[in-house]
Amino acid sequence: MPAMQQDWFEVAAPGGMLRLRRAVHPRARRLRLSVDINGARLTWPPGTQPAQAQAFVRQHAAWLRQKLSELHLDEIVPALRVGHPDQLHLRGESLHLRWREGRFPALVHAPGNVQLQLPAHGARPLALAHGLLRGFLESELRRDAARALNTLVPHLGLAPNALQVRPLKSLWGSLDTRDRITLDLALALAPPAVARYVVAHELAHLRVRNHSARFWAQVQALDRDFAQQREWLREHGAQLKLELMRLIGTPARG
Repeated sequence: MPAMQQDWFEVAAPGGMLRLRRAVHPRARRLRLSVDINGARLTWPPGTQPAQAQAFVRQHAAWLRQKLSELHLDEIVPALRVGHPDQLHLRGESLHLRWREGRFPALVHAPGNVQLQLPAHGARPLALAHGLLRGFLESELRRDAARALNTLVPHLGLAPNALQVRPLKSLWGSLDTRDRITLDLALALAPPAVARYVVAHELAHLRVRNHSARFWAQVQALDRDFAQQREWLREHGAQLKLELMRLIGTPARG
């Protein structure tokens, strides 16, 4: 399958700026808009001029806003900009994101604050920032997941063979045939109880490999408040995944 080059494309339209993923596809024959849980995407045929694409997006702006609203993505999420103060969510709490210059890339986390240190004249500063944030969020989620596993595994009597963390396009977690659990990195932004529910959900699959009533009874045995956490994900999940992509700069693949 041909590879797609992806970046961002912003268009001034009635109602405010629209920010889309631009996917340049070598076999595309026309401009095409699509919307999923990761936001809006504009498929861009080779040779398309920016003015053509802007006019196309403006023409379909009302449709695009409606679809984003249906997925609770109607709030425009601003791009991460090097050197500009920002905010991010960690474990359900809002933190200030600050920047400073230094000899080497680093991330410093203090209560209520995350500071990114980047070299003054380093190459690809935004990519460095994305990498620092991804590593930080993965470390935080792995720590919370380890705590959940330490509590839940003794109650279940079964344990996964491995724990993986990566961005997932639509799922929050999965259990493969080798009994390895994969968690969506976006869970690092959610309250710890939400991540714990997803861990409990995947652990329950070690005993019941479907979503039958017996499975949900097993989930409830591990997490009595699972229904509340599941509803939280239904309400906030789309925005969570979009924020993650903004912070790490990499669209989820699966």
